[in-house]
Amino acid sequence: MITFFHTADIHFGVENYGKVDSKTGIHSRLLDFKKSFESCIDLAIKENIDLFLLCGDAYKTAYPTPTQQKLFAQLLLKLHQANIPVAITVGNHDHPLSFGKANALDVFDYLPLDGFHVFSKPDSITIQTKHGPLQIVGIPWPTRNVLMSRYAHKFKSNSEIATYLSDKVGQIIQTLASELNPELPAILMGHLTVSNGLFSGSEKCAVFGTDPIFLPSQLAIEPFDYVALGHLHRHQNLNPKSSPAIIYSGSVERVDFGERKDEKGFYRVQIDTSKNKTCTHTFVKLPTRPMIQIDVKLKAGENQTEQILEATKQHDITNAIVKIIYHVPENRPDKVNLASIQRACKDSICLVGIIPIHKAATRERRAQVKIDMDLKTLLNRYFDTKENLSERKEILIEKALKLTDVVDDKF
Repeated sequence: MITFFHTADIHFGVENYGKVDSKTGIHSRLLDFKKSFESCIDLAIKENIDLFLLCGDAYKTAYPTPTQQKLFAQLLLKLHQANIPVAITVGNHDHPLSFGKANALDVFDYLPLDGFHVFSKPDSITIQTKHGPLQIVGIPWPTRNVLMSRYAHKFKSNSEIATYLSDKVGQIIQTLASELNPELPAILMGHLTVSNGLFSGSEKCAVFGTDPIFLPSQLAIEPFDYVALGHLHRHQNLNPKSSPAIIYSGSVERVDFGERKDEKGFYRVQIDTSKNKTCTHTFVKLPTRPMIQIDVKLKAGENQTEQILEATKQHDITNAIVKIIYHVPENRPDKVNLASIQRACKDSICLVGIIPIHKAATRERRAQVKIDMDLKTLLNRYFDTKENLSERKEILIEKALKLTDVVDDKF
C-alpha cells in the first residue's frame, strides 16, 4: 500500500485581516498558514507516509520574504529528516513570469539533498518509495511569457493563447502518459484550471479569460491512478463517478471572506498495488482560523446598536476574523454606535469592518404635464404619481375644482 498526502495552495505571505504577533514579531496570518501546513506535515511524519505532494502556490508571490522562506523551508526539511520524499509543481503565484528568473521553489531542486523533486517544466519521474515505485507526471502552471515572444503568437488574443496552451499541454500530458509503465502505479500532479471546477472567493474574478482551461478528459487518462491538482481553493473531486479521481485539495487556510464557509485540509491517498492498483482518497480537515461574517437587517423603530450587539452574541467570535454588515432601513438615519460594536468584538483577533448598507431611496415619479392641459387633467396626472393618495384621488380633485370655482367667483 503506497500512501501519500496531496496538498496545494499554501500561500505563505497572505497577511490580510490580521496583526503582528507580539511574541514572535511575525504577522498573525502567516502564523495561521504555518500552523495549518505544519499540522499536515506532522501527521505525515506520524503516519510515516511514502510521499508528500505539493501542487503549487507555496507562496503568495514569486518574491517571498526571508521570513516566509525560512518558515517554509523549516517545514519541508522536517519531511526530509523523516525520509519522506517531496514532489512539488510550480504554481502561478510561485512563478516570476519573466525569462531567465528563477521561480520561488527552484532552490529545493538545487539543494544537495535527496528527496526533493521540483517540476518547473512538464516531466515524469519514478520515485522509489518505502512500499515500491511510483510514477509521477508533473505539470507546472502553463506560462505564456515565452510563447508571447514568438512572432507567430504575437498578435493572438488572450483567449486564443489560452486555447493554444491548453491544447499543447494536453498533448504533452498524453505523450508523457504513453511513456509510463502501465504495470506500475502512476499519478498526474499539476497546477491547472479544469473546466468543471468550482471557484471560491477572489478566484472567481481572476481566472476566466486568462487561464488555459483543461477538460477532465484531458487529465483522466490511462495509466493514471490519481490526478492531484492545485490552483482552485475549494477541495473537490471533478471525476466522482469514474476513475481516476481528479482532485483539488484546496488551500490549507482561508485566503479571504469568499472562502469563509469552505472546509480546509488535504487528501490522504492510498494505492493498493496488490489489488489491481485500487486507489482510495480521504479528505482530512485542518484546524483553521474562523472567518465570521455577521449580516444584520435593522428593524425600524428599534435601537440599531442593540440589534447588532444581539446578532453578534449569536456567534463565537473569540480569536476569529470578523466582518459586520448591517442594512439601514429605507429613509432612516444611521445611528449605530461604532465604539460599542468595537468593544463587543474585543475578543476577536481582527475586526475587518463595520459596514453599513443603505437602500437607495425610491425616486418619486414626476407627472407628465403640458402647458395646454386643463386643471382637471393636470390634477389627474399629478395624483397618478401619488400612490399613497390613490384612494382619495377623486374627492381631492373634486374639492380642488370647487376651490378654484370659489376663487373665480370672488375675483
